[in-house]
Amino acid sequence: MPLFEVETQNHIIITWADGETAAAEVVQSAYPEEDVIRLTKRPRDTWVISKSALGIERGNLDPCNTARDCLSKAAGDKVHAIRLYMQETGSDLELARKAIESNMVMGW
Repeated sequence: MPLFEVETQNHIIITWADGETAAAEVVQSAYPEEDVIRLTKRPRDTWVISKSALGIERGNLDPCNTARDCLSKAAGDKVHAIRLYMQETGSDLELARKAIESNMVMGW
């Protein structure tokens, strides 16, 4: 099944679908108030997001594992997970927010 990238006014959705119509239907069911601006069939069946593009820098800790652990401890509560991440890593609010939100998007 092909991988599609679908852009709306407020979101970029990555989804597997049988075709462009099915990919647009996935987005419309999730965000019915938004119009599809761009729909692209990806050339491969994987999607990669650069950590540096998200503002996550390399260091002693693995931000993904730490962020996922914080999300788990917070039972998915983003604000609580951000606080836990800041406490565990000493990160500032912006870096903690980026780490937690990027891991939420990845389906922690």
